[in-house]
Amino acid sequence: MAKKVIPPNNGGPPGGIVEPVALQSALEERYLAYALSTIMHRALPDARDGLKPVHRRILHVMRSLRLDPGAAFKKSAKVVGDVMGNFHPHGDQAIYDAMVRLAQDFAQRYPLVDGQGNFGNIDGDNAAAMRYTESRLTEVAKLLLDGLDEDAVDFRPSYDGSNDEPIVLPAAFPNLLANGSQGIAVGMATSIPPHNIAELADAALHLIETPNARSKTLLKYVKGPDFPTGGIIVDPPEAIAEAYNTGRGSFRVRAKWGVEEGSRGTYIIVITEMPYLVQKSRLVEKLAELLNERKLPLVADIRDESAEDVRLVIEPRARTVDATILMESLFKLTELETRIPLNMNVLVKGRIPKVLGLAEALTEWLEHRRDVLLRRSKHRLAEIEHRLEVLGGYLVAYLNLDKVIKIIRTEDEPKPVLMKTFKITEVQADAILNMRLRNLRKLEEMEIRGEEKKLNEERAGLKKLIGSTDMQWKTIAAQVKELKTQFGPKTELGKRRTDFSTAPEHDEAAIEEALAVREPITVVVSEKGWIRALRGHQFDLSGVSFKTDDSLKFAFQTETTAKILIFAGNGKFYTLDASKLPGGRGHGEPIRMFFDIEADADIVAGLAFQGGRKFVVASYEGNGFVVPEDECLGTTRKGKQVLNLKAPDKAAALNVVDGDTVAVIGENRKMVVFRLDQVPEMTKGRGVRLQRYLQKGLSDLTTFKATDGLSWVDGAGRTQTLSMKDLKDWRGNRADAGRIAQGLPKNNKFKGAPTAKKTEE
Repeated sequence: MAKKVIPPNNGGPPGGIVEPVALQSALEERYLAYALSTIMHRALPDARDGLKPVHRRILHVMRSLRLDPGAAFKKSAKVVGDVMGNFHPHGDQAIYDAMVRLAQDFAQRYPLVDGQGNFGNIDGDNAAAMRYTESRLTEVAKLLLDGLDEDAVDFRPSYDGSNDEPIVLPAAFPNLLANGSQGIAVGMATSIPPHNIAELADAALHLIETPNARSKTLLKYVKGPDFPTGGIIVDPPEAIAEAYNTGRGSFRVRAKWGVEEGSRGTYIIVITEMPYLVQKSRLVEKLAELLNERKLPLVADIRDESAEDVRLVIEPRARTVDATILMESLFKLTELETRIPLNMNVLVKGRIPKVLGLAEALTEWLEHRRDVLLRRSKHRLAEIEHRLEVLGGYLVAYLNLDKVIKIIRTEDEPKPVLMKTFKITEVQADAILNMRLRNLRKLEEMEIRGEEKKLNEERAGLKKLIGSTDMQWKTIAAQVKELKTQFGPKTELGKRRTDFSTAPEHDEAAIEEALAVREPITVVVSEKGWIRALRGHQFDLSGVSFKTDDSLKFAFQTETTAKILIFAGNGKFYTLDASKLPGGRGHGEPIRMFFDIEADADIVAGLAFQGGRKFVVASYEGNGFVVPEDECLGTTRKGKQVLNLKAPDKAAALNVVDGDTVAVIGENRKMVVFRLDQVPEMTKGRGVRLQRYLQKGLSDLTTFKATDGLSWVDGAGRTQTLSMKDLKDWRGNRADAGRIAQGLPKNNKFKGAPTAKKTEE
């Protein structure tokens, strides 16, 4: 239970009245107020002008200070001080940071502030202090503010009621999509990338002609984002269309690069454009770090030769290195490729948070432009009406000049006399009385009637415009066409900077191989499930040490670029890159560190993935089947279920198919030999009965060619072989119980494990 203190009335007890309030309701009320404040006044932009309150207030103050595009610069501190003192009491540094972003040509596609001085750079360096920098508005910002004095939008009192500020700007520029916006509110966020204004103008013109056009249709004009730093978008057109249709998605953006040929067949890769919002200095540090850690085996050196333009040089390890594969490996590991999110969550009509598609966002802007056009037209019409009324008074004064002068000279209160004598309005009488004497000579009838005629024609046109929806949209279309001309593709600011392409198709294995040094290793797995990789191909493992009460389970030779398949007692296959295995200096690491394996699931087998082979897998109860190796690759920590099991059964054996005959031996030392074609091939399942047991279960199985006979390794490491003639007593069919195996190893395994020395921890 919370407590609410009510201030005392005059003459009441000191300290006020304490009223109990439910804590839940108090928290809900305050949290909701905070959430609404964040959403409405900080994080989400208005769909009409694409601005948040702080940006709108900055532009409004700069306009009040007459910082037009052609005017002299003024200190940024002056602007920030006026914004904070009059409209935005949230701290000078926050205001200055917002202002700096509006001036950065690498952050804003069409900057709204023209900055003079150090406003930061693409390396991530901060701007100079506000006392050192100067600023003024750009032509784009002037378009956003155009008409503010003509009743184009509503105003509201500032936080202290001493000033009025615009609720939204007239926005003759589609700023929401042209410059984009990012923000995080309470429970929602927005992320809108910048776009090309010429393409947006074409799409807007199409919307004016076809108001019900869908976002998919507009993609004929809007190809995708146009980032200020350029880059290449490598998403397929279908993904881009889906993102714009729903208002949610992302764009895969890559750095732009090229190859410069050197002498004797050498070359270097030069990166000339960075992905949007990526800091170059941080990227270079990441590349250098990866190079030092030997995670970029194809790269010899990295140099930043940037001046005003980006020039990042990457030198390959050898001239035989494929430049495309090298870059694909860098795209995979660094921010040379990044994803720019699209979440067009904006305030519709300045009040309602909503995710809009491309067509809806442009429609909101066009509807706002229509409202602005009507309000400005009505404002101008009122001015014309007033001027015509004044001109009528001037005409009366001109035609009756002597009488007007006499009334003014002789009457104590000339105003009512003028109104009664000439039947004029109070406005006309005030205009006559306020007229300067030097203007009397200019009161010529022809000039008055000429101005009156022009104003009447303009008034008729405005009335026609206000009463005709078609004329309104034609006027807006003309404004949009003028906007396209001003910022068209032939202008320096308007030409598209971001290109489109498709990512080259490469074998994933080739890229993985490029990311790891190819070296021979020996993978060692202990009985307790610890794994490690010894350098080179080790055939004598007698000197390998293990923890107390642990010993060698199995080992195999492979390379650092290979994938390792681990078959566990739960019937799942797990996949691990050999390059990620711990080294052989210690005892390794538990396999469970790499995968989500149940505590009671043992490691059955492990081998290097080759592809194209087939395995025979079997459970302890004697069920099994043949599975293609390619179906055993798992992509997650949870592994891939291949052998289905029913408790208390567990996976017991795996063997690479090499022949046409299967030999299965149980813990009861009984063995059965039958043809492999009796075992079905499946991708997943429980399988069929391989051998029948009354007690105990399956110990091991193997496959062999009938012509070569059954071979196994005994405890002394010698190879023993029995021909099919020698195996006649054990030959049968699948699901037979078999007969006692004479001469096989006592551990009932077809492959004897190498011995290894045990040591204390």
